[in-house]
Amino acid sequence: MSDIEISEVFRKRDVASEGRVARIALISLAAIFLLGFLFLPLIVVIVEGFRHGPAEFLEALADPDAVAAIKLTLLVAAIAVPFNAVVGVAAAWAIAKFNFRGKNLLLTLIDLPFSVSPVISGLVYVLLFGAQSWLGPWLKANHLEIIFAVPGIILATIFVTFPFVARELIPLMQSQGTSEEEASLTLGASGWYTFFNVTLPNIKWALLYGVLLCNARAMGEFGAVSVVSGHIRGLTNTMPLHIEILYNEFNFAAAFAVATLLAGLALLTLILKSALEWHYADSLAAAQQH
Repeated sequence: MSDIEISEVFRKRDVASEGRVARIALISLAAIFLLGFLFLPLIVVIVEGFRHGPAEFLEALADPDAVAAIKLTLLVAAIAVPFNAVVGVAAAWAIAKFNFRGKNLLLTLIDLPFSVSPVISGLVYVLLFGAQSWLGPWLKANHLEIIFAVPGIILATIFVTFPFVARELIPLMQSQGTSEEEASLTLGASGWYTFFNVTLPNIKWALLYGVLLCNARAMGEFGAVSVVSGHIRGLTNTMPLHIEILYNEFNFAAAFAVATLLAGLALLTLILKSALEWHYADSLAAAQQH
């Protein structure tokens, strides 16, 4: 072996060694960050929630205001998530499968909730449906309550969670193309048949992934909901708002108990998210190969 070949071998070993060190350093840094800024706070919340024992934990959750907050949170998520799933699929279908004027504008509007502060979006709804807005007198005359009521909370939650489903579906549907749908239509299938039997099976994992993210954000949303809710105990307080009120009143045991429940829902979401990521990655890889 010549001196040049020997030098090349050592150079490759040095590069591999440096790459291994860099990889270990980056993984260690990421692990330290996750431990210090994500997992430790979560552990502290759970420990504080059970500090005074399971009995007081269950007592805090059984409080009428806490029960009302939990029910409202689940109700808002149950309405906002299916709505965003349907509209998100429609928007992704239109953007990925068709060319039309205003396509870029539609993409911009889908991303709008990501760029606008949730507090600002809540304020927009107050300006649209509040007592001093143009619609305020008409709403009052017809006994319709939007702001400081459940409808306003649902509208604000829909706005801030809308992009999650559409943004998960658009890249996948674009990579899949339109060949399968065109083949189905050519063979005489109807549009609805093609959607439910061709398009939907190809996007089901990405759709579930987007729905999961949308649900997590819907249950944990604070800023927009805080503006439009009015913080009415037992009526318009979701779980995050109820936790804030309990904490501000120095009722730490009850605050951490409700926070533990919300954190438990977040952990469940994380587990489901990890499971769906495997299927979503396989689906996206298959689409790219196709």
